[in-house]
Formats: sequence, structure tokens, C-alpha cells
Amino acid sequence: MALAPARALKALCAVLLTGLLAAPAPAVTASAEPPPPSRPSAGSGPAAPVAARPPRTPGVRGLEIAVPAYVWADDPVLAELTATAPAASVVVLNPGNGDAPFDSSWRARADALRSGTTATGERPKVLGYVHTDRGDRDPAAVRASVDNYLRTSDGGLHVDGIFFDVVSRECGPGNATRDHYAALRRYVQDTMHSVAPDVPELVVDNPGTATADCYLEPGHRTADVFVTYEGAYADYTSGDWPGGNVFDAAGAYRPGAELDPSGTAFWHLVHDVPDPAAMRTILATAFARGAGYVYATSAAMPNPWDTAPAWGYQAQTGYAAALG
Repeated sequence: MALAPARALKALCAVLLTGLLAAPAPAVTASAEPPPPSRPSAGSGPAAPVAARPPRTPGVRGLEIAVPAYVWADDPVLAELTATAPAASVVVLNPGNGDAPFDSSWRARADALRSGTTATGERPKVLGYVHTDRGDRDPAAVRASVDNYLRTSDGGLHVDGIFFDVVSRECGPGNATRDHYAALRRYVQDTMHSVAPDVPELVVDNPGTATADCYLEPGHRTADVFVTYEGAYADYTSGDWPGGNVFDAAGAYRPGAELDPSGTAFWHLVHDVPDPAAMRTILATAFARGAGYVYATSAAMPNPWDTAPAWGYQAQTGYAAALG
């Protein structure tokens, strides 16, 4: 899979710095996707803390940690995320699949998470989880779940957008499914702007695999960010990667860089990661595959998003800063 020239140069720089900071991680080639790495040896320690940097220059690719935290508001996972420095760039909150009340305890947790500082000196973004049943859930019910986060009883805005889960990856007849999700994005935008006009919204779609390129078509885009991989470490590093973040009507996969000028459109989620060295391998591999966001965890199915990774969060947020 060939990379665009600018991305290839960035990937090469990332690899050189990766080798200096973490020798256990396999090298990533600049001209093509890295070959599946061998399983790293256990016992590697976490990456050293990385000093905060100024915000990234617009148009320059980076790598950010974005964490789905499917726990309750008082869970130690969220306390650990709140205390992590540098902070994760994005955290998804999930009160009862989006349908339990986003009450004062949830709002306080969201506010605490948003008060942190990422490696680039920016404020973390918090998203509310909303399930969509691959486009089959009643649109009124989906909008009610969105309102749970955006139309709070205190009238304030405590999140930065919505994470739509179980999203279809197909355009649908006449692009009807794509247009359904585009309408949901507009609803989030309109609702957020009615509450807080100056807060930029972040909308994520999670099909869990490569998405049809119609979802990123200019003028019809359904989200700012797409989760284009959600699966196990063994699959991600041994051939289950489909060959790109998007596919076209003929079924051909490609990285999707031409649809992602900011380098922030794609997010990879990898579970069952065996150790810190493997975590660093996942981050470097995701960056080479065009991801702007990534999260690697040692936790396993059936729910790998309800516990912290064995190495904690800072090892990941600090190492990602070195790649970006």
C-alpha cells in the first residue's frame, strides 16, 4: 500500500524518532505499510514522559490518543484518565449506551476530563456515546440520545460532540444510508451551536472497519473522524487489516489520504495488546496506516473498553506525542 509523498516523509521521520525512543518497537518503512511485526518480548517498561509541546501547525500530521471509556462516572478508569498527563486528546463517555441520564455526576466528570492538557497544549475533548444500529435505529431515538448530552438540565455544554457507534459502512441505495448519517451530523452541529455557538463540534462515526468513501465526500461528509479499525492485536498485525481506511464502489481499499487533508480523519482501536513494546508497535503502525487517532489496550473481549491498559495511559499519550 503506497503512501502519499507528504505522508511518506512524515512516516519516515516518525520511524527515526521511534527507534531512538523505544528500541523494542520494529521499524516502519516510509514507502509502504510496515510488515506485520513479530511479537515483542514481555517486560518492556513504559515510555519516558514527553514534555508538552505547542499546538501542532495546521496541516501537519500527528498522532493522538483517543479512548473509549465504557464505564460509569465514578469508575477508577475515569479518575485515572482525568489525572493522566499529558491527557488523552479524546475520551468517550458512555452512560448506559447513551440512554442513562447525563446527570450532575456525569457532567462533573466530563468537566474534569476537559480541564486537562494534551501533549500539544490543548484541551481534551469529551464525546457522548450514541448507538445507531447500523442506521436502523429510529432517528427520533438517536436524536433523543444526542439531546441527553447536549440539552442538559443546567443549560450548559459539558461535551464537545458525539461518538456514533455501530455505524453502517455502506452508502445505501442512492446514498440513503450515508445521507442518514449526514443528517445526524447536522443535528449535532445545530444543537451544539444553539447551546454554545463558539464551541467547535466533533462528530465521530464508528463502523469499526474501513468505510465507503461516500462518507467523506465533500458536501456530504457524515463525521469529522471515522473509526476504521476495531479489533485484536493479532489480527491487526497479521493480515486482518483490509488495506486501507476507505473503499470505493468497486471494493478497492486505499489509505484515504486525499480525503483527509488534516491527517485527523481516521481512528484505530486495538485490544488484546500483550505488553508496552507491542503498544508502541501498534501506535507506530497506526500512524503509518494513516490514523490520526489510536488507542491500544491490554484488555480483552467481551468489553475491552471498560478497564485501563496494564501499562496505564501516560505511557501511550507520551509516546504518541513523539510520533506526531
